Amino acid sequence: MISAFFHTVFYDPIYNALVAFIALVPGGDVGIAVILLTIVIRLILLPFSLSAARTQRSMKVLEPKIKELKEKHKDSKEKVALETLALYREARVNPFASILMVLIQIPVLLALFWVFSYESFITVNEALLYAFTPTPGPVSLEFLGIISVAGKSIFLAVLAGLSQFLQAHMALSGTMKPSPLAGMQGDFQRIIGLQLKYVFPFIIAIISYTTSGAIALYFIATNLAGSLQEWYVRRTIITETL
Repeated sequence: MISAFFHTVFYDPIYNALVAFIALVPGGDVGIAVILLTIVIRLILLPFSLSAARTQRSMKVLEPKIKELKEKHKDSKEKVALETLALYREARVNPFASILMVLIQIPVLLALFWVFSYESFITVNEALLYAFTPTPGPVSLEFLGIISVAGKSIFLAVLAGLSQFLQAHMALSGTMKPSPLAGMQGDFQRIIGLQLKYVFPFIIAIISYTTSGAIALYFIATNLAGSLQEWYVRRTIITETL
């Protein structure tokens, strides 16, 4: 039942959208279709992403007040929790917005990964096509006629890692920058920040190389879109909260 739900809600729509883009792109370039599909998915998730970004920035602004509450009620964790929630309500902050964004992205990412990994776009799986999905003509697995998206590409893998580093760098230097808190919490934030900035890009590069050029292109496109979102947050949303 779960498998059928996943296919109906995530896998099949993503596969059909990708096939439709392949049919619309001149030359049936699968690489360009992957980029266009990634952009559409990012646009669909944009309201959730911006909500999470607003929450992160607002919580950053509220940190000094939360620290004061902890000092004021250091002998009562329950009092700190209640007044912190009241502070969030007053500032109209939903501390669970970021978690919701992650939960929404997980099935989308899994569906994309499996579509790129298991479907052959040279021969379309007609059993999965909707009645209104256009059938592509000649299909090219050479991105821009240069790089194969079906096989491994060290070039695209390196770009995927570098784009992930760029996104992490912008996020950590902006709305998601770790706070200079004392003690274990500050140390934990610094460790997570270092992993996001230096370890995760390496993992993304390895995944991109060991899977396919299509997966690498997805990571490149989504990371660049994420970097643009961070720039937008820094230029507009941060100004709103000052």
